[in-house]
Amino acid sequence: MEMVYEILDKLYQMTAFSAIGANPSFIVMYLLAFLLLYLGIVKKYEPLLLVPIAFGVLIANFPGGDMGVYGATTEVINGVTYQNVITLSDGSIWTNPETGLPYNIYEVGLPQIAHELGLMNYLYYALIKSGLLPPVIFMGVGALTDFGPMLRNLKLAIFGAAAQMGIFAVLLGSLLMGFTPQEAGSLGIIGGADGPTAIFTTIKLAPHLLGPIAIAAYSYMALVPVIIPLVVKLLCSKKELMINMKEQDKLYPNKVEIKNMRVLKIIFPIAVTTIVAIFVPTAVSLVGMLMFGNLIKEIGNDTFRLFDAASNGIMNAATIFLGLCVGATMTVDAFLNVQTLGIVAGGFLAFALSIASGICMVKVWNLFAKKKINPLIGATGLSAVPMASRVCNGISTKYDPKNHVLNYCMSSNISGVIGSAVAAGVLISFLG
Repeated sequence: MEMVYEILDKLYQMTAFSAIGANPSFIVMYLLAFLLLYLGIVKKYEPLLLVPIAFGVLIANFPGGDMGVYGATTEVINGVTYQNVITLSDGSIWTNPETGLPYNIYEVGLPQIAHELGLMNYLYYALIKSGLLPPVIFMGVGALTDFGPMLRNLKLAIFGAAAQMGIFAVLLGSLLMGFTPQEAGSLGIIGGADGPTAIFTTIKLAPHLLGPIAIAAYSYMALVPVIIPLVVKLLCSKKELMINMKEQDKLYPNKVEIKNMRVLKIIFPIAVTTIVAIFVPTAVSLVGMLMFGNLIKEIGNDTFRLFDAASNGIMNAATIFLGLCVGATMTVDAFLNVQTLGIVAGGFLAFALSIASGICMVKVWNLFAKKKINPLIGATGLSAVPMASRVCNGISTKYDPKNHVLNYCMSSNISGVIGSAVAAGVLISFLG
């Protein structure tokens, strides 16, 4: 009988039940993973992003599975400071058995990381921490983006720039709350409503916050249909929301006519990359790849195979690995703390302020301009393309079924993609 009990005990210890029983916080992470899966699968909130992230959260939090990502930290041991140290799940420091000193994760080869820390750490340090995947995803986004609406209504692009004010407002607020400048910059960039941009910036400035910031960024992007109407309702009157842009165009037609849109679309990504590279070199990783993806799209048949690869196979593979790795950083120790809750709250504030700043910029414009602009266009100065534009068009047609503002909103929305990438470059340049 004793042998039977011993076997049963070993079987019990083999499972994750004992570790979960000792630390019920794991259950919280499972519930979070299930919630994100529900939002992605049932509610269809950004399923291409939320489903991989949610599944990454799930598999990272099963004790013994070795699928959680270990974040590199600075540790003081016996009075000596060690950089980029890994603390294992049992609380011990990952050390070199030959020297007895902690490993510096960036001085360890990828095969050793894969062998001793597991598959997910290999993917994370090879693809995410290296900064590879966010620019690759930006290339795919560029290949899927049509800058035509923005080029036809170039004046409206200013509202995409104005919406970035939310980033810097939250940065200042975060500094007052006690975050370091690097952490504050990573928190503020959530206001750009662009997941890859938030991830890229956080990797450069505050990699230990990657999990909660990525979750906050993608969750609020998914909640665009909820957040934008809330902010619009607080700031806009019915009269403002009924401003008909097509009627305004008839009253005050554009004086500049674009004769060859195809040529302009080809010149545009080349010109933007050149200008950004001169003034904000740190933004080239994102803006340059965004514009390259768009360029191979606009050239047409001669680069169709490149466009097809960038917008389909490469983009899809990058999205899968990005989502899984980001989710895997959200382990119990890394996520369930007061700082993370502050990030989630600050992320919502950054998002809302970005929407509000775009709307307020339109209101200021309308005080001085004869040609009035619907404030919904300012509300789309985010990078959540094209969801933000579709949501605002739905709000507009709710008040007037004939008042379609989608193309006008896309002008601001698309410029917001460029604006957030440039803002990220500025933050990395000043704080990195």
